[in-house]
Amino acid sequence: MTLDTSNAEKDLGVTVDNELKFSKHIETQVAKANKILGLIRRSFQHLDIETMRSLYTSLVRPHLEYANVVWSPRLIKDIKLIENVQRRATKIIPGMKDKDYAARLKEFKIPSMNYRRERGDMIEVYKYTHDFYDTPLLLTRDNGNRTRGHSLKMKKNRWETTLRQKFFSERIVDSWNSLPENVINAASLNGFKNGLDLKWNEKRFIFNQ
Repeated sequence: MTLDTSNAEKDLGVTVDNELKFSKHIETQVAKANKILGLIRRSFQHLDIETMRSLYTSLVRPHLEYANVVWSPRLIKDIKLIENVQRRATKIIPGMKDKDYAARLKEFKIPSMNYRRERGDMIEVYKYTHDFYDTPLLLTRDNGNRTRGHSLKMKKNRWETTLRQKFFSERIVDSWNSLPENVINAASLNGFKNGLDLKWNEKRFIFNQ
């Protein structure tokens, strides 16, 4: 029996290539999101911010976020590609084009895509560390005797390749370890989300890439 070779494969809706990169997946999802955004633009003669936010968050943004804990972009070009969909969405409303991106995000009351991915990572870490999943912990706890930081710190490993550094188990370490004790040990998931948003409030509308 001869096995065929393939440069990329799709599994559970996520496309990964033979170099463990997700650029093809990102390009596909961005194309879908832009197509829907174009349909919205052509289908409505008049849109206000509230209506556009509802349409965008329910019909467009899910294509840019499905399973992004797995394929979270590491290349600047991919990060910009995703963020540019939201940039275009926030320009559709008349009078918004002349405002900078941060101002548009504040008026739409939506954070940057970059922020949402990092926030999503933190939510998954909270779930892993608070037994939401009946699976072995994929993260390495820092069991050292350091007094600084909170009680659920993760170990910082050293890797030579950028690819390995961007794996979920590695990229979350600095952000998670920097959170205060009252946030990481919130009594509920909603309590954690609220505490995280309050802690990170200043960077919700910032995108520096």
